[in-house]
Amino acid sequence: MIRYSELKTQFDIKLNGQDGDELANLTHYLHNFPDESASCFREPTEQYIIENARGQQLNFPINWDVPFPPPNNPQFTFIDLFAGIGGFRIAFQAMQGKCVFSSEIDSFAQKTYEANFGEVPFGDITNIETNQIPQHDILLAGFPCQAFSIAGRRQGFDDTRGTLFFHIARILHDKRPQAFFLENVKGLRSHDRGKTLEVILETLRDELDYFVPEPQIMNAKDFGVPQNRERIFIVGFRKDLGVTEFEYPQPTNQSVSFATVKEESPVSTKYYLSTRYLETLRRHRARHERKGNGFGFEIVTDDAVANAIVVGGMGKERNLVYDHRLTDYTPVTRIKGVVNREGIRKMTPREWARLQGFPDKFRIIVSDAQAYKQFGNSVAVPAIHATGQALLKKLNL
Repeated sequence: MIRYSELKTQFDIKLNGQDGDELANLTHYLHNFPDESASCFREPTEQYIIENARGQQLNFPINWDVPFPPPNNPQFTFIDLFAGIGGFRIAFQAMQGKCVFSSEIDSFAQKTYEANFGEVPFGDITNIETNQIPQHDILLAGFPCQAFSIAGRRQGFDDTRGTLFFHIARILHDKRPQAFFLENVKGLRSHDRGKTLEVILETLRDELDYFVPEPQIMNAKDFGVPQNRERIFIVGFRKDLGVTEFEYPQPTNQSVSFATVKEESPVSTKYYLSTRYLETLRRHRARHERKGNGFGFEIVTDDAVANAIVVGGMGKERNLVYDHRLTDYTPVTRIKGVVNREGIRKMTPREWARLQGFPDKFRIIVSDAQAYKQFGNSVAVPAIHATGQALLKKLNL
């Protein structure tokens, strides 16, 4: 049995943006062989091997020496759209689901995804035809939020054209999976004065003929991770299955705090704020307080719950922490001033990963800047897992 890492070396598999779809086809073929799902990827894979393998042959079976290999005896199949770094996939593979297709446009996220699952996601969903996607039981997607043009007479499915949601809708229309699970920011509920969500639900219910219970705002802190992160969940079931009711999971009532995800050992001085930057943050907060805004940095104590981790803006500064274990204050990066002696630092990428419920075996292979972006854009795995269990129960899977 050949190891995936050996196969990568054998075929010189690289992620460089130019041959992404070829590698996506190859790794999808490897994951799905010998199932019928592999047929979607067979022809481009054979062409890739002819052009790049220099007479070598694929070897089966494969030992997937990655942290999250596909299950040996899958109970259902799913696809992972707008996949990010695979939060949905971790949750649904843990429930014995097999991913038969993934798509993610960000090249750095693709690298992280491949390092953890042994599969290169396809790129831009707008360039993917539905005949490239295998049949599947469940569609999963953490899709971006976009406004729809609904001026004049409503056109149902056509109202979504030009948006990324349209590509979810066309896959549901053509592939007819048993169910779907969509995740988005809490603000989707009020986006464009509620019209965006209205069009989404009308399309799913009336045009695509799925039973869609009222979407639910779910908070990550209610499912075992110390992060106050609210997101809207939308699930749906094909109407011929006879599902007429669905209850989202209730909070687990676990006691959570930042201390449960804090780094076990002292961290590098690069995560500690300089005195100059800390003073800037304090002046910034004071200015907003004088205006009655209340905006500014925040220090999360060990017994508290973190604010939602987000990309950009004050994403990291609203989740500063105290850590007095540092003994060597010599800077390892260029900073203005000196390292503060108050023990105030940013959370590390691994702490952000834990705030999203990613197991410690999840490989972080990118720069800190990319890692913060990837985890900030990801889903909270425990909340996805709990909702997924309720969904599978309705499907008897």
